[in-house]
Amino acid sequence: MTTLSIRLPDDMAERLKHIAKIRDISLNKLKFGLSVQVLAEDDAKQRFVAAQLRGNPKRALQLLDELDELGF
Repeated sequence: MTTLSIRLPDDMAERLKHIAKIRDISLNKLKFGLSVQVLAEDDAKQRFVAAQLRGNPKRALQLLDELDELGF
């Protein structure tokens, strides 16, 4: 497993800490969840592009609908 350090403005870091506290999770778990969300969004985008390239517009539109359901 890899450890990543990020630099954030103090106000942003405090807001993230507050959100983690409200959700009753660690800051690490919050950042992990946000990372999973971004990776899922990127995976969906890649599947959409692949469906487009394969000339499968029905599947591409289905993937867009799935992204909408996820809030992307």
